[in-house]
Amino acid sequence: MTNDFQLSWEMRDNGWATCRIRAGSAEREDCVSYCTDALSDLLCGTSGLFGPLTVERFSFDLEPAEARWVLRSRGTEVDASIYYFADMSESFDIPDENGALVWHATQQRAVLAHSVLEAAQSVLSLHGEDGYLAKWIRHPFPVAALQDLRRLHLQHDACELHHDAATP
Repeated sequence: MTNDFQLSWEMRDNGWATCRIRAGSAEREDCVSYCTDALSDLLCGTSGLFGPLTVERFSFDLEPAEARWVLRSRGTEVDASIYYFADMSESFDIPDENGALVWHATQQRAVLAHSVLEAAQSVLSLHGEDGYLAKWIRHPFPVAALQDLRRLHLQHDACELHHDAATP
C-alpha cells in the first residue's frame, strides 16, 4: 500500500474526458466517453464504500472498450482493480476475471475518497455546471453525488485535509 495516490479527471473534446489514476508506480489513463455518466459513477461507486456492501463495480465506456472498476472494501482499506474488455457491448455481463487486469492498488478509503472528491471538485471549479454540461453533453454535473461523497467522507474518515465546500 502506498500514500502516493493520485486521481485526476480532465474534460477533453465534447463528450470525452481523461481519467488518470496512480498509486506508486501503478499508473492508468483512459479516454472516457460520455455514453455513460462516468464521473457520477465514479463518485457513487466511491460513496458505496461507506455502505454495507463490500464490493462496488462501475464501468467507463471507452468506445468500444470497457474499463471496469472493482472496489473491494477491507475495513478502512480498499483494493481497487481496473479490468479491460475489448468490447463493452459484449462484456457487460462477463465476470471480472475474464477481462485483463490493467491496474491494481490497495489504498486507504480516506485517501481514495479524498482524491475522487478533489478530482470532481476541480472539474466543477474549472468548468462550472453549465460548462460541464456543454462538454459532457448527455449528463449534467453530478452535484448530488459530489455532495453525498463529501458528507460520507467527512463523517466517517476523519480526514484532516482541506475540503472545498464553497461550491456544491
